[in-house]
Amino acid sequence: MGNIRALKGFKDIFEDEIEKHRRVEAAARKYLHCFGFKEIEVPLLERTELFARGIGESTDIVEKEMFTFTDKGGDSVSLRPEATAGVVRAYIQHGLYEREKVTKLFTVGHMFRYERPQRGRLREFRQINVEVFGVKEPLIEAELIFMNSLILKELGIEDYKIEINSVGCEMCRVRFVNVLRDYLRDKKPALCEDCQRRLERSPLRIFDCKKESCGTIIGGAPLISESLCTECRTHLERLAYSLSALSIEYVLNPRLVRGLDYYTRTVFEVSSDRLGAQKAFIAGGRYDSLVGLLGGPPVPGVGFAIGIERTSLLLPPLQAKRGPLFFFASVGENARGYLYPLLRGFAVRGIPLTFSYEEKSLKAQMRYADSLGADVVMILGEEEIERQVVVLRDMHKGQQMEVRLDVDTILRAAISLRERNFFDFSPGDVLNKTE
Repeated sequence: MGNIRALKGFKDIFEDEIEKHRRVEAAARKYLHCFGFKEIEVPLLERTELFARGIGESTDIVEKEMFTFTDKGGDSVSLRPEATAGVVRAYIQHGLYEREKVTKLFTVGHMFRYERPQRGRLREFRQINVEVFGVKEPLIEAELIFMNSLILKELGIEDYKIEINSVGCEMCRVRFVNVLRDYLRDKKPALCEDCQRRLERSPLRIFDCKKESCGTIIGGAPLISESLCTECRTHLERLAYSLSALSIEYVLNPRLVRGLDYYTRTVFEVSSDRLGAQKAFIAGGRYDSLVGLLGGPPVPGVGFAIGIERTSLLLPPLQAKRGPLFFFASVGENARGYLYPLLRGFAVRGIPLTFSYEEKSLKAQMRYADSLGADVVMILGEEEIERQVVVLRDMHKGQQMEVRLDVDTILRAAISLRERNFFDFSPGDVLNKTE
């Protein structure tokens, strides 16, 4: 029997990669709190109906990509493929619309989609989802895009492009869909199988197809901007004005759509050519009908999601930042007894202290300390106990000094060494210093 390995599209995350994920999350949290967002956690598992109604039954996500199964009670449930539907469900269920005129929420967590794994796109992935309820004005979209630019600046990411578009309101889309179908009807045989199905059920999705053959056909298609009503056109113009006023560079992409049916008017993406064909790593838009569609009042909404894995790929290399790593090397049972008060004293002050769990010779412990990259080794044996000192050895320069064998004195020395260069350290408790 072979070793059990992780499922395809699922990944163990550790070392530098998990540190990069934490950096993305920390930068996002900094500005989300600055802009008045509150955190919410929603379940990973929801009724399948929530996603079918919210995302759209004809979308690829619902048709082909959800992890769906029947539970022991006979209900169809699904692991969430995105977070907006769940947050809207919670917003309605708990009556948050009755508490405040404007609600700003964010959630961080895992999503699941059964699709072909590729760079930065797995079947289990993490997103930061941001949602705003109760604002009709396009200034809120501009504020969200501006916040994204601040997050990316905090992360040191510079090579990205912001694209915006309007997919119109329901009336605009009905008008445009008829025009689009007329254009594509005689070209249907040349479309891929998915787009042939989309032509009848969700024609706008054809703009999102990544197949070259479909891209060539759709390249000559009419644009939804030509079918926008006066209100939707004005909304897009006011968004563009607000972005310019905030000094945000953007591109108006008239062919930009999103893969979910709930979007109305504004859609936007942040992308980088460094990510390959699937280059978007932040995306969102307005969904003014979604709350009502899921059983709530007619409250407008807008939001976006940051793909943590994909954003992490754009981060500059991590630079290790830590204070000195202390190692306690003891020889003999009496010396070993000093480990416990030292371990406790270091830990309560937040200073890492490492040591050998096994009783080894001093030479073996020094080799182990060196393999760990220890900066300072505290050496204590029978001779040092007799003299009531402990040796602090700088592993990089070979310098060492002795301080009094007193836990408080050793802790003060460690704190000083953490905050200052080893060679500049000369507290009154130093008894002997050698080169």
